[in-house]
Amino acid sequence: MTTLDTTPRRLLVSHAPPAAFAPMTRVLLARLGYAVLEPEDFAQCAEEHGRPDCLLVDERNLADLEDDGGPPVPVVALTGRHGVTGADSRVVGALRRPVGIHELYRVLQQVLEETPRSVPRVPTHLSANCQKNGSSWAATVLMLSENGCLLRTPDPLLLGSSVALSFSLPRAGELALTAEVAYQLVPDVGLIFDALSPDARRHIAAFVTEALVAL
Repeated sequence: MTTLDTTPRRLLVSHAPPAAFAPMTRVLLARLGYAVLEPEDFAQCAEEHGRPDCLLVDERNLADLEDDGGPPVPVVALTGRHGVTGADSRVVGALRRPVGIHELYRVLQQVLEETPRSVPRVPTHLSANCQKNGSSWAATVLMLSENGCLLRTPDPLLLGSSVALSFSLPRAGELALTAEVAYQLVPDVGLIFDALSPDARRHIAAFVTEALVAL
């Protein structure tokens, strides 16, 4: 089965109180490859790692950030309802406190990654059913996110084609979706969901979060 690489690839330093994060957000970030350290903890490993990749800063602490003389480290500000003004050039994004995993992951991907993902994904082994042109067959969802999935199917699917897909999630029951074949990861195919309903998106997001907690 496809696995999720949980080895931290990025080091983030938090200048925000725990209440600025929704429950489990920092734990889930670590499982998605973003280690979040307190300033004093990062100071102990700074010689080994150099500079952090990003700072997570409560907007009320922005004025207290020290300038180390090097290129500015990008800052994601955790704010109230009003957001930020743009006066601080270090701030590349802003999120409302308490920030959750899905919103923060999306911003970090845009700020730090060359090929960003908009939502986190998790490895799965979900039995699925495919329907196309009057035929129906069994398949397996190997990776799942709010936007799509990686599917192992015994019947080939052409790139750019559409397929009806259904699978069940705990507490959500069966979800019936349509999806487009976006890419191949031989022998599997990557699907992008079409016009996902708010309820289906909410159920998949909850499943992804719970799966990350269990990793």
